[in-house]
Amino acid sequence: MLSIILVAASYLVGSIPVGVLVGRLFGFDPRQVGSGNIGMTNVARAAGRGAAALTFSGDVLKGALPVLAARALGADATTIALVALAAFAGSICSIFLAFKGGRGVSTSLGVWLAMAPVPTLLAFAVFLIVLALTRIVSMGSICAAIALLVLIVAMGLPRAYQVLIAVMAAMVLLRHRDNIQRLLSGKEPRLGHHPA
Repeated sequence: MLSIILVAASYLVGSIPVGVLVGRLFGFDPRQVGSGNIGMTNVARAAGRGAAALTFSGDVLKGALPVLAARALGADATTIALVALAAFAGSICSIFLAFKGGRGVSTSLGVWLAMAPVPTLLAFAVFLIVLALTRIVSMGSICAAIALLVLIVAMGLPRAYQVLIAVMAAMVLLRHRDNIQRLLSGKEPRLGHHPA
Protein backbone atom coordinates (compact mmCIF):
# COMPACT_ATOMS: atom_id res chain seq x y z
CA MET A 1 0.00 0.00 0.00
CA LEU A 2 2.83 2.40 0.84
CA SER A 3 4.39 1.72 -2.56
CA ILE A 4 1.15 2.62 -4.35
CA ILE A 5 0.82 5.85 -2.37
CA LEU A 6 4.45 6.77 -3.07
CA VAL A 7 4.11 6.14 -6.80
CA ALA A 8 0.84 8.11 -7.04
CA ALA A 9 2.24 11.02 -5.03
CA SER A 10 5.40 11.02 -7.13
CA TYR A 11 3.39 11.26 -10.32
CA LEU A 12 1.46 14.25 -8.95
CA VAL A 13 4.67 15.99 -7.85
CA GLY A 14 6.27 15.29 -11.22
CA SER A 15 3.18 16.69 -12.94
CA ILE A 16 3.61 20.16 -11.43
CA PRO A 17 4.15 22.38 -14.52
CA VAL A 18 6.96 24.49 -13.12
CA GLY A 19 7.66 26.28 -16.41
CA VAL A 20 4.02 27.34 -16.73
CA LEU A 21 3.94 28.60 -13.14
CA VAL A 22 7.19 30.52 -13.62
CA GLY A 23 5.82 31.91 -16.87
CA ARG A 24 2.79 33.27 -15.03
CA LEU A 25 5.10 35.02 -12.58
CA PHE A 26 6.90 36.66 -15.48
CA GLY A 27 3.76 37.44 -17.47
CA PHE A 28 3.84 34.88 -20.27
CA ASP A 29 2.84 31.31 -21.10
CA PRO A 30 5.78 29.26 -22.41
CA ARG A 31 3.33 27.14 -24.41
CA GLN A 32 2.51 30.22 -26.49
CA VAL A 33 6.05 31.43 -27.24
CA GLY A 34 9.16 30.11 -28.96
CA SER A 35 9.16 26.32 -29.29
CA GLY A 36 6.05 26.00 -27.10
CA ASN A 37 7.93 23.77 -24.66
CA ILE A 38 7.50 24.39 -20.90
CA GLY A 39 11.12 23.59 -20.03
CA MET A 40 14.08 25.70 -19.01
CA THR A 41 15.40 26.42 -22.51
CA ASN A 42 12.19 27.91 -23.88
CA VAL A 43 11.57 29.82 -20.64
CA ALA A 44 15.08 31.25 -20.93
CA ARG A 45 14.39 32.43 -24.48
CA ALA A 46 11.18 34.11 -23.35
CA ALA A 47 12.16 35.62 -20.00
CA GLY A 48 15.90 35.29 -19.41
CA ARG A 49 18.19 33.53 -16.99
CA GLY A 50 16.31 34.23 -13.77
CA ALA A 51 13.13 32.59 -15.01
CA ALA A 52 15.15 29.74 -16.49
CA ALA A 53 16.95 29.14 -13.19
CA LEU A 54 13.64 28.95 -11.32
CA THR A 55 12.24 26.51 -13.87
CA PHE A 56 15.36 24.34 -13.80
CA SER A 57 15.47 24.25 -9.99
CA GLY A 58 11.80 23.37 -9.69
CA ASP A 59 12.01 20.65 -12.31
CA VAL A 60 15.09 19.11 -10.68
CA LEU A 61 13.45 19.16 -7.24
CA LYS A 62 10.27 17.49 -8.45
CA GLY A 63 12.43 14.59 -9.61
CA ALA A 64 14.69 14.41 -6.56
CA LEU A 65 12.23 14.88 -3.69
CA PRO A 66 9.99 11.85 -4.38
CA VAL A 67 13.05 9.60 -4.65
CA LEU A 68 14.55 10.98 -1.44
CA ALA A 69 11.21 10.52 0.33
CA ALA A 70 10.93 6.91 -0.83
CA ARG A 71 14.47 6.19 0.28
CA ALA A 72 13.85 7.82 3.69
CA LEU A 73 10.80 5.57 4.13
CA GLY A 74 12.94 2.48 3.52
CA ALA A 75 11.71 1.58 0.05
CA ASP A 76 13.61 -1.09 -1.87
CA ALA A 77 15.38 -0.51 -5.20
CA THR A 78 12.39 -1.60 -7.28
CA THR A 79 10.00 0.73 -5.46
CA ILE A 80 12.47 3.61 -5.70
CA ALA A 81 12.76 2.98 -9.45
CA LEU A 82 8.95 3.00 -9.80
CA VAL A 83 8.73 6.24 -7.80
CA ALA A 84 11.38 7.78 -10.03
CA LEU A 85 9.57 6.63 -13.17
CA ALA A 86 6.29 8.10 -11.87
CA ALA A 87 7.90 11.51 -11.23
CA PHE A 88 9.48 11.45 -14.69
CA ALA A 89 6.19 10.37 -16.30
CA GLY A 90 4.42 13.27 -14.60
CA SER A 91 6.95 15.73 -16.02
CA ILE A 92 6.33 14.64 -19.62
CA CYS A 93 2.64 13.70 -19.28
CA SER A 94 1.20 16.04 -16.66
CA ILE A 95 -2.31 15.53 -15.35
CA PHE A 96 -2.45 19.32 -14.89
CA LEU A 97 -1.76 19.97 -18.59
CA ALA A 98 -4.16 17.47 -20.16
CA PHE A 99 -1.39 14.85 -20.13
CA LYS A 100 1.10 17.02 -21.99
CA GLY A 101 4.40 18.25 -20.60
CA GLY A 102 8.05 18.98 -21.18
CA ARG A 103 10.90 16.77 -22.32
CA GLY A 104 11.71 15.57 -18.82
CA VAL A 105 15.44 16.27 -18.90
CA SER A 106 15.69 18.43 -15.74
CA THR A 107 13.35 16.14 -13.80
CA SER A 108 15.42 13.18 -14.96
CA LEU A 109 18.51 14.95 -13.62
CA GLY A 110 16.82 15.35 -10.24
CA VAL A 111 15.75 11.70 -10.17
CA TRP A 112 19.23 10.43 -10.91
CA LEU A 113 21.03 12.87 -8.61
CA ALA A 114 18.97 11.35 -5.79
CA MET A 115 19.41 7.75 -6.97
CA ALA A 116 22.97 7.61 -8.31
CA PRO A 117 24.86 10.90 -7.89
CA VAL A 118 28.28 9.86 -9.22
CA PRO A 119 27.23 8.63 -12.69
CA THR A 120 24.71 11.48 -12.87
CA LEU A 121 27.37 14.11 -12.25
CA LEU A 122 29.57 12.47 -14.89
CA ALA A 123 26.69 12.54 -17.37
CA PHE A 124 26.00 16.18 -16.44
CA ALA A 125 29.65 16.92 -17.23
CA VAL A 126 29.04 15.40 -20.66
CA PHE A 127 26.06 17.73 -21.07
CA LEU A 128 28.16 20.78 -20.14
CA ILE A 129 31.01 19.81 -22.46
CA VAL A 130 28.69 19.20 -25.42
CA LEU A 131 26.82 22.45 -24.69
CA ALA A 132 30.09 24.39 -24.50
CA LEU A 133 31.24 22.93 -27.81
CA THR A 134 27.97 23.22 -29.75
CA ARG A 135 25.83 25.80 -27.89
CA ILE A 136 22.91 23.43 -28.58
CA VAL A 137 20.98 22.41 -25.45
CA SER A 138 19.16 19.49 -27.08
CA MET A 139 22.46 17.99 -28.27
CA GLY A 140 23.83 18.15 -24.73
CA SER A 141 20.65 16.58 -23.32
CA ILE A 142 20.68 13.72 -25.80
CA CYS A 143 24.37 12.98 -25.24
CA ALA A 144 23.92 13.11 -21.45
CA ALA A 145 20.98 10.68 -21.56
CA ILE A 146 23.03 8.19 -23.56
CA ALA A 147 26.08 8.67 -21.32
CA LEU A 148 24.01 8.07 -18.18
CA LEU A 149 22.59 4.84 -19.64
CA VAL A 150 26.10 3.55 -20.34
CA LEU A 151 27.38 4.60 -16.90
CA ILE A 152 24.50 3.07 -14.93
CA VAL A 153 24.95 -0.26 -16.70
CA ALA A 154 28.77 -0.19 -16.60
CA MET A 155 28.83 0.59 -12.87
CA GLY A 156 26.58 -2.39 -12.10
CA LEU A 157 23.84 -0.52 -10.28
CA PRO A 158 20.71 -2.48 -9.25
CA ARG A 159 18.85 -4.17 -12.09
CA ALA A 160 15.77 -2.03 -11.45
CA TYR A 161 17.90 1.10 -11.98
CA GLN A 162 19.29 -0.28 -15.24
CA VAL A 163 15.81 -0.98 -16.58
CA LEU A 164 14.67 2.46 -15.45
CA ILE A 165 17.49 4.33 -17.19
CA ALA A 166 16.88 2.36 -20.39
CA VAL A 167 13.20 3.40 -20.34
CA MET A 168 13.96 7.01 -19.40
CA ALA A 169 16.72 7.42 -22.00
CA ALA A 170 14.39 6.05 -24.68
CA MET A 171 11.67 8.48 -23.59
CA VAL A 172 14.07 11.44 -23.58
CA LEU A 173 15.17 10.56 -27.11
CA LEU A 174 11.54 10.16 -28.19
CA ARG A 175 10.62 13.53 -26.69
CA HIS A 176 13.55 15.04 -28.62
CA ARG A 177 12.57 13.57 -31.99
CA ASP A 178 11.81 17.01 -33.47
CA ASN A 179 15.14 18.31 -32.16
CA ILE A 180 16.92 15.32 -33.69
CA GLN A 181 15.34 16.06 -37.06
CA ARG A 182 16.45 19.69 -36.81
CA LEU A 183 19.95 18.62 -35.74
CA LEU A 184 20.21 16.35 -38.77
CA SER A 185 19.08 19.17 -41.07
CA GLY A 186 21.31 21.77 -39.36
CA LYS A 187 18.33 23.86 -38.24
CA GLU A 188 18.42 23.36 -34.47
CA PRO A 189 18.81 26.77 -32.76
CA ARG A 190 21.89 27.47 -30.67
CA LEU A 191 21.77 28.94 -27.18
CA GLY A 192 20.95 32.62 -27.34
CA HIS A 193 19.10 32.35 -30.66
CA HIS A 194 15.36 32.06 -31.20
CA PRO A 195 14.08 29.00 -33.02
CA ALA A 196 13.33 29.45 -36.69
